Amino acid sequence: MLYFLTELSTQFSFLNVFRYITFRAGGAFMTALLFGFVFGRPLIDMLRLRQGRGQPIRSDGPQSHIISKAGTPTMGGLLILSALTFATVLWARWDNGFVWMVLFVTLGFGMIGFADDYAKVKRQTVDGVSGKLRLGAGFLIALIAGAWAMHLHPEGLTGMLAFPVLKGLLLPLGPAFLLFGMLVIVGAANAVNLTDGLDGLAIMPVMIAAGAFGIIAYVVGHANFAQYLDVHFVPGTGEITVFVAALIGAGLGFLWYNAPPAAVFMGDTGSLALGGALGAIAVATKHEIVLAIVGGLFVVEALSVIIQVGYYKRTKKRVFLMAPIHHHFEKKGWAEPQIVIRFWIVSLILAVIGLATLKLR
Repeated sequence: MLYFLTELSTQFSFLNVFRYITFRAGGAFMTALLFGFVFGRPLIDMLRLRQGRGQPIRSDGPQSHIISKAGTPTMGGLLILSALTFATVLWARWDNGFVWMVLFVTLGFGMIGFADDYAKVKRQTVDGVSGKLRLGAGFLIALIAGAWAMHLHPEGLTGMLAFPVLKGLLLPLGPAFLLFGMLVIVGAANAVNLTDGLDGLAIMPVMIAAGAFGIIAYVVGHANFAQYLDVHFVPGTGEITVFVAALIGAGLGFLWYNAPPAAVFMGDTGSLALGGALGAIAVATKHEIVLAIVGGLFVVEALSVIIQVGYYKRTKKRVFLMAPIHHHFEKKGWAEPQIVIRFWIVSLILAVIGLATLKLR
């Protein structure tokens, strides 16, 4: 919204700063961060009052969680989404389709997560909305987003799958790109959701991955940088950097209250929304495969569940002591902060590797 102040730059030259994505990204970051600090405690108090016993804890999970996490309110993702949306709408350009597409996916998956969290709290059970309904709604949102992205992509990239390192290679998927984009977005949403099992475990890797994709979006949307790094130029994606900065600011504001011991859980409201956002940004910037690298931690978490369930159905034996894999390390005796910080380090390493593909050839 503030971008429109540039129309007054002929009278007030200092308003030209609002033309720069980097300036508006900084503003979005600070706005979202302050929003989290100001409204975080009142929201947590309201959630605690309304939810009573808080988020139900799985009886088949680590026994320590039943004692240490009982009574903690959930739906803290509302704080993230409120701060993120407010800052994005305030600082991003309203005429940019990519920003609205990513925001649509984020809020759409946030609504799915909110419905799931609400059902769990109301019934005081770990079973929320049915899995089929969640997946169906998620795929519908992803279908709309995929078609939206294809409409926004330049003609030479529409329906194409780009590859890292092999930058001259484009695989024409045509209409099948819709299916691929849906799998990326829904897969990312659910992978982040599975990762969200310990205090602070999911939010920091999300911010790290988002930061990497903020750089990618800025580079891909800048003609000179895209040419220098020999990546496919996608006009308009640079504005996603403002959204990413708002996400990081909102994430830090939430982490202030989610650091062990957590005062609030983000719940499916936050994890599905943030995962969907990462998937949508990857589709928008034509870096879907790089998401598997940058978000490698989420991939491993999801694979650990798939492997565990599949192997158990065939053999009645388990590969891991417990899935997702962060619970496996808990069972091995790792302390919760130890797991969380080490997973953060892994996420940072993977983000650097993912960014390195911008220059490799």
